[in-house]
Amino acid sequence: MKITVLGLGYIGLPTALLFGRSGHEVVGMDVNQTVVDSLNGGVLHFEEKGLQELFDQAKGHFTAQNTVPEADVFVIAVPTPLNKSLRVADLSYVRAAAAMIAQVVKEYNLVVLESTVPPGASERIVIPILERSGLSRSEFFYAHCPERAIPGNTILEMVFNDRIIGGIDQESGMLASEVYSSFVRGSIHVTNVRNAEFIKLLENTYRDVNIALANELAKIAEESGINIWNAIELANKHPRCAILKPGPGVGGHCIAIDPWFITENSTKTGIIHLSRDINDSMPNFVIHLLRGVLKGVKDPMVTVLGVSYKGDVGDTRESPALKFIQLCENEGYGIKCYDPFVNAFDYPLFELDPALSDSDCIVLISDHLVFQQIDPSKVQMRRKNVIDTRNILDPQKWKAHGFTVKIMGNGGLEPQGPEELLTEVSDPVMDNKVIPL
Repeated sequence: MKITVLGLGYIGLPTALLFGRSGHEVVGMDVNQTVVDSLNGGVLHFEEKGLQELFDQAKGHFTAQNTVPEADVFVIAVPTPLNKSLRVADLSYVRAAAAMIAQVVKEYNLVVLESTVPPGASERIVIPILERSGLSRSEFFYAHCPERAIPGNTILEMVFNDRIIGGIDQESGMLASEVYSSFVRGSIHVTNVRNAEFIKLLENTYRDVNIALANELAKIAEESGINIWNAIELANKHPRCAILKPGPGVGGHCIAIDPWFITENSTKTGIIHLSRDINDSMPNFVIHLLRGVLKGVKDPMVTVLGVSYKGDVGDTRESPALKFIQLCENEGYGIKCYDPFVNAFDYPLFELDPALSDSDCIVLISDHLVFQQIDPSKVQMRRKNVIDTRNILDPQKWKAHGFTVKIMGNGGLEPQGPEELLTEVSDPVMDNKVIPL
């Protein structure tokens, strides 16, 4: 089967290579000629765990080009950014991809949209563009198959996670299921197109709302003298409680974006909009903590540890670090950034020692595990202050070397090390006893 994948980014390229490794003849199409040339030269244009090995395994079944050839199956995996001023989806890339396919699509071809879109976009926008080919909706197959993958573990999740496929009709859904079963090992659940569009957005909106709850609780904990990290861990021992962790904000292309897609055509959006506002306000809360640490410091310099949106990846899309840095500049603070996973950013990136030199406070934004390996005895700063927004550092180790450590959400209490948060008490004699009231 010949498959053309439009868009060779974080989702499109792994998808194309997985099809190629499964034995399909795959053409990856991208309008960026540099990307095309790089891939045809055997060089990946971004890093992802296992991607190089997958690239090697797909050799002989994958080529890249900047035009759309005829194929049996067309997969649209182009970006769908958010228009931030209007808070609505920018579907220009999806429109362009569909228009390219319309020039070559034939009867009985299958078109699959992987890109995340608002509910109804397939029926209102994509399919009508495809019909410009002269084919009616009943003459080609169409499905929406949203990805379920996370940067840093994309390939494994693409293979082993369950998959939702929404067909414009039953035949389309079943055909798309058959195509994706060539590499998907998780269960494939077939539904209709609009359900599939909605479910993808629902999943990430749920996480955004849950994080917003954790962030609001962290703010309350600061006021109430409570360690939120300890409180959440203990609360989650209840079998029906699963509160996520607070942090300096929500980033990435999915969780920070999808809630706006799901609400753009609705007026019933109170809790979703409020959650977005809470999560977007977290860099402001971190600045509030930083002001307290730097009070009275003349011409303060701040070191930002981590500018990616999450730990152990180099993806800076929608990273809360960017807003935090801009807020720091508006306060008159100097900024130096260090992130071992990021190669390019809106602000200069330093090596660790230069980033720490002459600094008055470290603010940890990304929860890279490598930050736990920093030896505080070797850290040379003007003033020894640390704000840990992710609760990943060992505060006792840093305090032992003269640092003042503030963990976001610990209510101003003496910070506790990870091993001190919980004390398990189990008495095998008492476990099964009934204690009279």
